[in-house]
Amino acid sequence: MLKGRVCIVTGAARGIGREFALHFAGLGARVVAADRLSCEATIRQIEQASGEAIPATGDVTSAGDAAAIVATAVNAFGRVDVLLNNAALYGGIAIRGFEEIPEPEWDRVMSVNVKGVWQMCRAVAAPMRAQGGGRIINVASNVIFMGKPGFLHYVASKGAVWALTGALSREFSGSGVTVNALAPGYTATEATRSMADAETVRELEADIMRSQSVKRLIEPSDLVGTAAFLASDAAELVTGQTITVDGGTITG
Repeated sequence: MLKGRVCIVTGAARGIGREFALHFAGLGARVVAADRLSCEATIRQIEQASGEAIPATGDVTSAGDAAAIVATAVNAFGRVDVLLNNAALYGGIAIRGFEEIPEPEWDRVMSVNVKGVWQMCRAVAAPMRAQGGGRIINVASNVIFMGKPGFLHYVASKGAVWALTGALSREFSGSGVTVNALAPGYTATEATRSMADAETVRELEADIMRSQSVKRLIEPSDLVGTAAFLASDAAELVTGQTITVDGGTITG
């Protein structure tokens, strides 16, 4: 499905990003695993499964680092076919009222979750346009459709990713570059379970289960199929769209 495609996955050191990188490599992609943290474990897992991957260390909020990540891909493989903007600040955010969010935390969430997506899209624009096409996939969240209380800055940042995706699809009109978003529901990861104490998380997950039509928690592996579709030739006419993968919490 993705054999030979060069795919940059940001936030690939752990969690959902690692799962995206592993799955893309399993479909034959040449993966550039990007993160400010070490992607050694991700690369090792891909290579153990006979896949191909290289690391690219950098902070997506930095224009220089974003350009360097893209340059790593181009220098190694000659092109960039897919950019999966997964890097985001979520783990460690406490559930609390919007009045209590510290201003530095607000700024950091917006910087990573919104500015980081913009920086990576900006860095990849020239090589994708020059080669006549590409796929950009931005990870949003189903919370943008819910008005979920408790972490307003995260919700607002993912709403911005949703808006940015639609606008960018127009910016790339006629270039062969498609821009779409994947909006997961609550996904069971180390980051999501660090938002509060264990009892609060259990209550949150019980509420989520009641809201879903599919009665089990979403795992990172549940998201990879949709991402792979958006990265493939089968999605050539899909652009400016946000696809929700949340077990049926959001309908319509």
